[in-house]
Amino acid sequence: MTAARRWELRTTAPELAERYVVAGWWTDDTLGSMVADGLASAGAVDVRVHSAVRPWAGTIGNVDRAARALAAALQGDGVGQGDVVALQLPNWVEAAITFWAAAYLGATVVPVVHFYGPKEIGYILDVTDPAVVVTPDRFGPTDHLAMYEHLLADRPGVRWLVAAADPGVALPTRARPLTSLLDGEPLAALQPVDPAAPALVAFTSGTTSNPKGVIHSHRTIGCETRQLEERMPGGGPPLLVGAPVGHFIGMLSAFLVPLIRGEPIHMVDAWDPGNVLRLLKEHGLAFGGGATYFLTSLLDHPDFTEEHLAHMPTAGLGGSAVPAAVTQRATNLGITAFRAYGSTEHPSITGGSVHDPEAKRLHTDGRPAPGVEIQLTEEGEILSRGPDLCVGYTDPSLTAQAFDADGWYHTGDVGVLDDDGFLSISDRLSDIVIRGGENISAQEIEELVLRVPGVAEVAVVAAPDERLGEHAAAILRIVGESPAPSLDDLRAHLAGAGLAKQKWPESLYVVPDFPRTASGKIQKFKVRQQLRDGELA
Repeated sequence: MTAARRWELRTTAPELAERYVVAGWWTDDTLGSMVADGLASAGAVDVRVHSAVRPWAGTIGNVDRAARALAAALQGDGVGQGDVVALQLPNWVEAAITFWAAAYLGATVVPVVHFYGPKEIGYILDVTDPAVVVTPDRFGPTDHLAMYEHLLADRPGVRWLVAAADPGVALPTRARPLTSLLDGEPLAALQPVDPAAPALVAFTSGTTSNPKGVIHSHRTIGCETRQLEERMPGGGPPLLVGAPVGHFIGMLSAFLVPLIRGEPIHMVDAWDPGNVLRLLKEHGLAFGGGATYFLTSLLDHPDFTEEHLAHMPTAGLGGSAVPAAVTQRATNLGITAFRAYGSTEHPSITGGSVHDPEAKRLHTDGRPAPGVEIQLTEEGEILSRGPDLCVGYTDPSLTAQAFDADGWYHTGDVGVLDDDGFLSISDRLSDIVIRGGENISAQEIEELVLRVPGVAEVAVVAAPDERLGEHAAAILRIVGESPAPSLDDLRAHLAGAGLAKQKWPESLYVVPDFPRTASGKIQKFKVRQQLRDGELA
């Protein structure tokens, strides 16, 4: 059974599909043809990886030659259209090589964020059943060789390729160095692919303890890539991509948008604000925006000077809460800030523009993107549909829950539309925290915190954070006279449970009781409001 059939993808109503095709939002382009078309005019353009451990410099043509060699080698090993290629790689050239090779084969790409550990990765392997996985030997504190040797032990059919392996490190028997597949004859021709077929599966934490696998087709990804390209102001220096390519927006920003524009690709594999400020000046690069944290980390760094403002003319902010204090601060410094709203499921729902009135740019999340429709329920929940909306989840039950019969996606976010059609996000129904652009499942943390002795109930909610947009706050009700755990106690417990560090709560509150519904359920929207109003101790 193919992955597409196993995942039970939703269908788009014929009248909507026709509208998207006629308007040009949907085309017959595939990821492979988008890459190939870009190479026709951008082959000599520079690619630069800024890294302390894996720097690289060359051209897009050099990367393409390696990608086509990898594609040919994988094809010779039986990998082709509909197979899954999963990669958990930093912003290295090997990520570009793997992404383009998979695109040429018509395979489905599964990018995995660098901080996911064995709990999340084991689930991803189960639901995607990849033909190929590509990993580093290690990155930062993570020993990928040890982790994947364990995870792949009972998956004998998976081909495991290791990028940038240290020559002095002995690879597990199952693993092959990626470099061993890059010197052969290149793939001669693209493989034909249905543009409505799955092209990419992006995993994101949601309201459940396991990450959600969001499936995009070649058409939805193509539309989103063009939306991104059109929203980015043109004419300036090349952008430095700091968002991890394990996030599909980072992947599109690094590996597809520059091909459309014919611009150099510059990536950094670790977001060190001081280093980023240095790179902007030394290489004449621009900062373009992203989650709130990326901007605030630069502005707050002691090395930041007015000289850097020439490299930060605009800042498109989204992917997490954007406090008005941040957009106003950017404006006061001469940075033209604007906001956008979307999700992994529907990446570009609304967006601002450098041409919008300042009040709209700073205090709203913009107007619907081309082809996108939104409506609000009586509760204020935002429903959306459009040509860049995903085709479902790897879990069919989630698809059934999130999409109605008319194709509307129920976002779980609450918003307000003003008289000019600008949207402002006011609250969240879905139980997630968006920390620096990363989705964190509150339920996943709560299930683990409830195992701490003395904890009777816990609510994990999003706390405002000027640097990150939001962070996870744990609000506890304690059993009787039991001592309350400290924040360090909670973190030690979560570390022992194998939860990724980015998901750990960063503030802790103890309450005698929670606001509740008539049935006794905790009213998290009230807890979030109490937190914002400073009413929790």
